[in-house]
Amino acid sequence: MSWVEQKNNAVITFNDANYPAQLKEIADPPPLLFVRGNADLLSHPQIAIVGSRNPSSLGEETAFNFAKTLSRHGFVITSGLALGIDAASHRGALNTKGYTVAVTGTGLDRVYPARHKDLATEIVNTGVMVSEFPPGTTAKANHFPRRNRIISGLCQGLLVVEAAKQSGSLITARMALEQNREVFAIPGSIHNPLARGCNALIRQGAKLVETTQDILEELNQYYQQDDNITPITMESILDLEQQTLLNHVMFSPTSIDKLVENTGESVEVISSMLLILELQGYLEATAGGCYMRVK
Repeated sequence: MSWVEQKNNAVITFNDANYPAQLKEIADPPPLLFVRGNADLLSHPQIAIVGSRNPSSLGEETAFNFAKTLSRHGFVITSGLALGIDAASHRGALNTKGYTVAVTGTGLDRVYPARHKDLATEIVNTGVMVSEFPPGTTAKANHFPRRNRIISGLCQGLLVVEAAKQSGSLITARMALEQNREVFAIPGSIHNPLARGCNALIRQGAKLVETTQDILEELNQYYQQDDNITPITMESILDLEQQTLLNHVMFSPTSIDKLVENTGESVEVISSMLLILELQGYLEATAGGCYMRVK
């Protein structure tokens, strides 16, 4: 009761008029929701974005940009405040002055992980944080799979950006499917371990996503059309030589000697193009003077 009396704090019971209708549809909705921020957002159309806690730089960039564009179309972006893809998704929505929902696995009087304290403050100021756990509840391993059903239950659709084959994101995606939510996944190379979970979801029937338009087509009854918004894609324009070289770089460490052998170009030319591709975010340098493709 002392916590509820503080500014921006509230408790919503299952029978309250402002309990989100989407969440009532799931098999085991929480009887109480502890809320900090704008509770009305819980009933707005939402897209959840989830993925790896240790994503590639491309994965973080993709989550940020998808969240930003989907937010501009009127969707509230929902995620779990975790490291990696979750945090990038929240920040993408905040960057465009949109709204975001953070569903936590702790009581709302604490922030987990602690390094997201400033991010949590931003979310409370413009969006909302929500938990089924009362104040004082610490982070425990079994809380996060429980929290995931709320993330999927609140949304109209769920996007998985990067996920290993055994990950919490796949638990959330499975719950979303059980709750009859739309599930979307961004595909990746068969050599990239962070793409295996997404590729597996696509084999199981999730919609393959290359641009934000792929999501909007499925959820067109919920979003605001704006012809001034350019859909986020997974591609950028490269010249022919750069694209040819990029096609020879694997999603695993590839040596300069191997690239010289495969392309017939000199070491100097290869090194120059590799530097350009690295600066543009297509490659990352790895140990041993090798390069690995990231997009």
